[in-house]
Amino acid sequence: MRIDTHQHYWRIDRGDYGWITPEHSVLYRDFMPSDLEPLLNQHNFNGSIIVQAAPTIDETNYILALADQTSSVLGVVGWLDLFDPDHRKYYDQFRRSSKFKGFRIMIQDMPDASRILDPQFIDRLRGYAAEDVPVDLLLVSEQMETVLQLLQKVPNLRSVINHIAKPSIKSREFESWARYLSDFAQFPGIYCKLSGMVTEADHKQWRLEEFTLYIRKVLEEFGPDRVMFGSDWPVCLLAAEYGQVMEILLHALPETWGESERDRLFGMNAKVFYKL
Repeated sequence: MRIDTHQHYWRIDRGDYGWITPEHSVLYRDFMPSDLEPLLNQHNFNGSIIVQAAPTIDETNYILALADQTSSVLGVVGWLDLFDPDHRKYYDQFRRSSKFKGFRIMIQDMPDASRILDPQFIDRLRGYAAEDVPVDLLLVSEQMETVLQLLQKVPNLRSVINHIAKPSIKSREFESWARYLSDFAQFPGIYCKLSGMVTEADHKQWRLEEFTLYIRKVLEEFGPDRVMFGSDWPVCLLAAEYGQVMEILLHALPETWGESERDRLFGMNAKVFYKL
């Protein structure tokens, strides 16, 4: 089974997506299954995971409804606010859908990432960890130290780091990112998505070789059993087409990787992580 573990669908007129403005002209339109499915077929994917793109309960309900009507959607990662006293009510509502596979915490958008170390937040996250709920973590590299503290407090969390924690590939940021990435990999329940890399490089002048160091570091730390491919489509269109995103990853894979390792990267690990 081949799975794209990270893509988005949206309808602009819903009003959920304040971060998508007319200045992002390539993104400022609707993106629906009929747009992505030809690309999935072209690259021999059986389906994909929709990940929330707006911090609203309404958007999660929207993509769950869309998933229920779309056979190519294998799962949905929704949004949940653990600071909300009603978080459990919404979680129980979401999981009535068989395609709900977990939720994402958008640390990236927090002005103060240390909020995730609030005792009440940690206690609630521990509750989901005890139930083995998959959790996506969206963060930028400057927040890695804080997220490491969170993982130390919730060491049994089943979680996947989105977009390799967003190091600035454009400015060749590496050493600090690599050090924290190694720390993350010490937690057996933590996976890493090889996704969202091309938009961290120069959108107009990136080169294939720029990504190899980062991809190889992820593979070195997490091994073939805890990595997943995600296109981050359509956000990737800011810098690259779907096929180019595939090319970036394939170019960097070690020569020693055979069919078994590639099968895990391109689907089998996601099947395990998201309990498909």
